[in-house]
Amino acid sequence: MSAITQRRKEEAVWGLSFIIPTVAGLVILNIIPIFQTVWQSLFKMGDFGRGNMFVGIQNYLFLSQDRQFWRALLNTFAYAALEVPLSIILALALAIILNRKIAGRAFFRTIFFLPMVAAPAAVAMVWRWLYNGSFGLINFLLGKGGVAPVNWISSPDGNVLSVAIVGIWACLGYNMVLFLAGLQDIPRDYYEAAEIDGAGLLRRHAIITLPLLSPIIYFVGVTRTIAAMQVFDLIFMMMDRNNPALPKTQSLVYLFYKYSFVENNKGYGAAIVMLLLLVILLLTGIQQMIQKRWVHYS
Repeated sequence: MSAITQRRKEEAVWGLSFIIPTVAGLVILNIIPIFQTVWQSLFKMGDFGRGNMFVGIQNYLFLSQDRQFWRALLNTFAYAALEVPLSIILALALAIILNRKIAGRAFFRTIFFLPMVAAPAAVAMVWRWLYNGSFGLINFLLGKGGVAPVNWISSPDGNVLSVAIVGIWACLGYNMVLFLAGLQDIPRDYYEAAEIDGAGLLRRHAIITLPLLSPIIYFVGVTRTIAAMQVFDLIFMMMDRNNPALPKTQSLVYLFYKYSFVENNKGYGAAIVMLLLLVILLLTGIQQMIQKRWVHYS
């Protein structure tokens, strides 16, 4: 009995030794900053970071009247609505294709995954060159086809679509790898039986692939929604501050950066972040409720 108790103590010590660093990092880097942000959102920043004035919910009341906030919220929703479903659909199609025995399968898998390991700043700068209205490669190719140049990232009407295209391209490989892992766990016997029964290619994927991959599709949908609602680096790197398209393209996180670090109004910026957190929690909760109707756990 004593030996068993001693062994359990040792296992508990080893278990805690592995858990404590992760928990400490979570508390220091995530939990504490959340409470600090909530507290800071109730203040108006003083000059040179001193003399902060407690204003209560005044920052939140100002947000309700801030046109830039509502426009940024709309831009963020538009970006997420474009990036999330399209990246899932395209990644799933690629995964299905690259799960088959085709020539160069490993090469294509690597090529599609490369954007995920590239630095976001490098990705944004490359696409900024591709989108350039004067000497960009895309407009050059369009010109060869007799199409007039397009202001991809400088149109006064906004360029959420152009930024979303880059976001889809950047996360395509990661989503594809997740779907590939799920596809390889589906027994081939299911497809062979469905084929014998006369089901076509699309029918087989509709009745076999989608239901069995639904947990992974749900996971990708939730994580991509959270990431899309926090888009910042692509907009920051692709658009200058004097870009006429910026006001109609900037996201909530970009607006937070602008107020907090450009205008030094960190209390107001913290209020934006807290509302963004509430929006993400709301979207995640809705996805959690809806998944009960279509996600099949086997």
